[in-house]
Amino acid sequence: MSEVPQDTAVQVRRWLEVYGAEDADAAHLLVDRHDPDQIAFTQIDAESEGGLTATDITFGQLAEDSRRLATALASRGVGRGDAVGVLMGKRSELVVSLLALARLGAVYIPLFTAFATPAIEMRLRGASAKLVITEPSQVGKVEDLDGVEVIVAGPQFDGLIADSEPLPQSVAVGGDGPLVLLFTSGTTGSPKGVPVPVRALASFHAYFEYGLDVAADDVFWNAADPGWAYGLYYGILGPLATGRRNLLLNAGFSPEAMAEILTRFGVTNLAAAPTVYRSLSNNPSFTGFQLRRASSAGEPLTPDVVEWAKSALGCEVRDHYGQTEHGMFINNHWNDVLRRPVVPGSMGYAMPGFRCGIEAGEIAIDTAASPLMWFTGYLDAPEKTASRFTGPDRSGWYLTGDAGREEDGRFFFTARDDDVIIMAGYRIGPFDVESVLITHPSVLDVAVVGRPDQLRGEVLEAFCVLADGVAGTDELEAELQQLVKTGFAAHAYPRTVHWVDELPKTPSGKIQRFKLRQQ
Repeated sequence: MSEVPQDTAVQVRRWLEVYGAEDADAAHLLVDRHDPDQIAFTQIDAESEGGLTATDITFGQLAEDSRRLATALASRGVGRGDAVGVLMGKRSELVVSLLALARLGAVYIPLFTAFATPAIEMRLRGASAKLVITEPSQVGKVEDLDGVEVIVAGPQFDGLIADSEPLPQSVAVGGDGPLVLLFTSGTTGSPKGVPVPVRALASFHAYFEYGLDVAADDVFWNAADPGWAYGLYYGILGPLATGRRNLLLNAGFSPEAMAEILTRFGVTNLAAAPTVYRSLSNNPSFTGFQLRRASSAGEPLTPDVVEWAKSALGCEVRDHYGQTEHGMFINNHWNDVLRRPVVPGSMGYAMPGFRCGIEAGEIAIDTAASPLMWFTGYLDAPEKTASRFTGPDRSGWYLTGDAGREEDGRFFFTARDDDVIIMAGYRIGPFDVESVLITHPSVLDVAVVGRPDQLRGEVLEAFCVLADGVAGTDELEAELQQLVKTGFAAHAYPRTVHWVDELPKTPSGKIQRFKLRQQ
């Protein structure tokens, strides 16, 4: 295990003193302490004729709008500890909503816009949320949920801000107080809630400085979706905490749009999922850029993409590793103090503030020696929580569930011990998809696995046992695919459906997905 320079340990302690203080005020830390004239985000929208427009959003605007929205939400009964869902793409109203909730000591629930109503409802019900803030394109997914009030971006949202007085005083919940509740997919049950406390901002700040090396004069762009951990932690919360601008592309991804943004804004520091880099590498015209830093997270990069980036982007793309439960904590760090040559296949070294190792064949975090570790357990899931920790009172190792090895302080990912599928950087639990497919009257039993895919990393395949007398047809396959799109999430449908007589199972009845993957 490698030792980090002493000055980084001192800096980690300073961040913990700020973000972990008993009187920590999230709204102050994220927005109020920054220069009000400084640009916090630049929102990029698609015009009807195909071009892109940009709107700068200052910290002062975010502070004023969030104070007023906080007053409006308080009048609807939102207070300290209450959870509120936010179902939006990358737009300013999402940031204002997060900050308004922070001012009230309430909890922000990110909802991915590709989710269908059942996945959204499960998260809202799991958090006992009575309110959701959304955008016009998503209203149809939430407007009929019983007991859930809906606020829509546009005239209603703007009217609440215009007609409300600024909240005079924010609620300081302290470093251990909740800020976000983010649900993560599992393999054997419903997605689990991950409570994110205010002190987690210390870890996010550290990754910004050590992993991404976002400098004051960088033009930074995290292209990940804020409905998931990497986009929320390092596309919204990290930029706010550190006072660094991020670009918010509120439009569909394409290599052409990516090229226009890199050129027009002079992006120097890019963070994105491997799928983005793979897509760009398949476009011969995407070349000639000069980035200072490029980072990837979600799954290991393939050597061909790493080699392509050196000429096309002007710098190599560095792999980083983390989880929803912690953020990033093993990196091929970009910061000059920690930067070392990249070894192919390696995720790099533990980030300052974390001590990592291999325990029982898994990549693990030494909880007692990792001051930046903030995860203490899943929401209302004590058994799942206990399975992640060793030692009394969670004082031993946190087990990631990912198999790996360590060589001279460097870590290498070898395989996931669970069956989570990572597609285009999104983690998908097979159980979620299987739970939808099994509702079809023609399906008696079903299993879902991941299949390697050159562009997306993995895609889903389903193996279905059909009812007597039912034939597996192309029409039935399309019907099952649509069922997943409408019953769970648009991105998570199985690209291929196989018809089988039975599923391989253990004597206790557990599906042996590894055998299906071997087929």
